[in-house]
Amino acid sequence: MESAGGAPVHRGKLMDILSKAREIKASDLHISVGRPIFLRLNGGLRFADAALSAAETESLLFEVLDEEQKNQLRKELNLEFSLVDETGSRYRGIIIHHRLGWDGVFRVINNEVMDFGELGLPEDIARLTEYQQGLVLVGGPSGAGKTSTLAALLDRINQTRQDHIITVEDPIEYIIHPKKCQVTQREVGSHTRSFSYALRAALREDPDVIMVGEMRDLETMSMAITAAETGHLVLSSIHTTSATRTIGALIDAFPPGRQDQIRMMVAESLRGIICQYLVPSIDGMACYPAMEILFSNPGIASIIRENRTHMLTSEIQTGKKQGMRLMDDSLDELVREGKVSRAEAHKWALDRERFG
Repeated sequence: MESAGGAPVHRGKLMDILSKAREIKASDLHISVGRPIFLRLNGGLRFADAALSAAETESLLFEVLDEEQKNQLRKELNLEFSLVDETGSRYRGIIIHHRLGWDGVFRVINNEVMDFGELGLPEDIARLTEYQQGLVLVGGPSGAGKTSTLAALLDRINQTRQDHIITVEDPIEYIIHPKKCQVTQREVGSHTRSFSYALRAALREDPDVIMVGEMRDLETMSMAITAAETGHLVLSSIHTTSATRTIGALIDAFPPGRQDQIRMMVAESLRGIICQYLVPSIDGMACYPAMEILFSNPGIASIIRENRTHMLTSEIQTGKKQGMRLMDDSLDELVREGKVSRAEAHKWALDRERFG
């Protein structure tokens, strides 16, 4: 097994537990002081029997870290990293310190990038991979599958274009093997100081496509928008749950004196927004993506430019024939197809009365 930095470490109990989590198709593994180990499986939680002491959690979590990571964790009291076992299987981890001791959460990463069909994504979104420049945003809460959707978009580009793709991630999750494209993947902390620092360097590396793992701070947002406006296709994730909220979050992150300028830049550069949830199925054996999809057009650009984002909902409704959809319409479709219950759709809906 290797850590994110490539230093070999010995396989131990935690890696055995993670391997079993992968076997049963769990998405996450949680290790917490005073609680049993638990897994997230198809949106629900499954607990082991025995609670762990502070010493047991520390022993489990620290066994997968090299000395540099342990020192960084003790200094900063939290650490994000990736793990690769001897089979090539990947995991994303975060360890934090709190009043009881050390807790860790590990995301199980699929060994291969899944395509649109395997993820339950509509083929319509493939048009977002055909632009030479512009901004594509994938929104949703943590665990909604944003990274998988971004990876599927990149893989489509990798199969159909001859470009240079640069990704900046924290940490690297999916390995994008070059097909028709040249692919450069950089990890914050291991390969670069920060998202913004890597973006600044990327613009001098002759990129065609840039994937920014997360719009995390003002400088990163500013540089991503500039890159999209100056001849690059930029893809990124953001923690928002609708197209309207995505535009609002992006523009409101800037000081009031810059917002008019940013609004103009976003109006010109935006190519599309995908917001998604993973909704548990009726039988609890699977999760289905519910998605809001916006494809930019002159009307939507005008709405953004003139700060009339409250009109985006009706614009998406009238764009159904072009493949656009509202989140609640997607949830309603899942209910009608018998994939998710009306009660489950109610939990995720923006207009909950519709599913009351």
